[in-house]
Amino acid sequence: MIGLLSGLILLPLVGALAIALVPGDGEAAKGNARWIALATTLLTFLVSLVAWSHFDTSVSGFQLVEQATWLPGGIGYKVGVDGISMPFVILTAFLMPLCILASWSSIDTRVREYMIAFLALEALMIAVFVALDLLFFYIVFEGGLIPMFLIIGVWGGKNRVYAAFKFFLYTLGGSLLMLLAIMAMYWQAGTTDIPTLLHTAFAPAMQKWLWLGFFASFAVKMPMWPVHTWLPDAHVEAPTAGSVILAGILLKMGGYGFLRFSLPMFPDASQYFAPLIYAMSIIAIIYTSLVALVQEDIKKLIAYSSVAHMGFVTMGIFAFNAQGVEGAVYQMVSHGLVSGALFLCVGVVYDRLHTREIAAFGGLVKPMPIYALALMLFTLANVGLPGTSGFVGEFLTLIGAFQANPWVAFSATFGVILSAGYALYLYRRVAFGICDKPALLALPDLSRREIVILAPLAALVLYYGVHPQPIVDASAPAVEALLKGFHDHLDAVKAALN
Repeated sequence: MIGLLSGLILLPLVGALAIALVPGDGEAAKGNARWIALATTLLTFLVSLVAWSHFDTSVSGFQLVEQATWLPGGIGYKVGVDGISMPFVILTAFLMPLCILASWSSIDTRVREYMIAFLALEALMIAVFVALDLLFFYIVFEGGLIPMFLIIGVWGGKNRVYAAFKFFLYTLGGSLLMLLAIMAMYWQAGTTDIPTLLHTAFAPAMQKWLWLGFFASFAVKMPMWPVHTWLPDAHVEAPTAGSVILAGILLKMGGYGFLRFSLPMFPDASQYFAPLIYAMSIIAIIYTSLVALVQEDIKKLIAYSSVAHMGFVTMGIFAFNAQGVEGAVYQMVSHGLVSGALFLCVGVVYDRLHTREIAAFGGLVKPMPIYALALMLFTLANVGLPGTSGFVGEFLTLIGAFQANPWVAFSATFGVILSAGYALYLYRRVAFGICDKPALLALPDLSRREIVILAPLAALVLYYGVHPQPIVDASAPAVEALLKGFHDHLDAVKAALN
């Protein structure tokens, strides 16, 4: 019998197969492809909620585990979730129906292929967060590159091919080093089972090389400075729904990888390289915020903003305390909602004017008051205004960083000020000012479909801003167990040296 997690992976693939079997290429076939994709993603989201109802938030270990043997030597298909991975499974399943709705009228060429690519991407992204076998994790981690490469390269903007190849080569290049590290771990431990490897002690010298192999992949995926340059290009050229998934889910795989592999499996190396992570995080927070200030393309500005926000995540993870790590998990979930909503807002005006140049807008609050209200809410959440989900994650990561190193937290706080600068400056130029262009005055406000897309995101951003406990409580036992194992190992090494 197929379990809940395997069902979450298989459902999108079944939907993709159903779309592939839709006959014809006319408008009827396009409409059928859209409806099948929407029904599949909604059903997948419902199954994810069922999985959540069976998830015990008081347990720190892996739950809903399913496994089957693939290859001799302990290599197999194994899936399960804990408090760190479960929020990302729900987030992935939640964002996908919104992406299908956002693509409803904006994608009119090769609709079937587009929907198949998105459903395949959903299956692979969910598989990344539930994988409990290293080889299986690597296959689905890399497999997600293919549909995203097609989404950018086929349905993107005028420089889509360049952006798609840059995205593909950057992420693939980093991941090849991770593959070498996985092979070395298998030769050393004799298994690719992640729960077993979490309790396997690797030699400190070996840990550093393994840590660097995984770091090469996760740093590009997040992306961290200075390997972030693929992200603005990919965002600018990707269709709206592609940008939502790129910012909302794919960037989180790097942070998830640090939490799942780097800290628990390589604690000595993680502590050794922590100053490097702090330096890269601070540079990312401050430098990319300054770069965002001078952008003239809305998508590029939000893309650089994402790099800055991921800097808070890496800073929190490598603070090695409960506030920092829980704040990093919360920040990733919140950023998935907020950045996804911001890219959807950009898509609304791009569908109407077919430009993302900030100079082309101005005074949108007059013809589009509901849109201006939604954009204001998500902009303030991106800034980290108290009362929105954006505040909680940043606050917790800063507290965690302050406990670990006050100067790191002090430096990162400048990023909060700069984020207010570029975000509010953008909002002033887009929503306020004189609306004197006839094309702008004639713009229609949000349609019913666009309200249906943005309303649940707005509700969650406000709800989790005043009531963060559901996410914090879900991740707390797993984070506590992670940090206990991390610090116990370091204490044992200290005792052995003394």
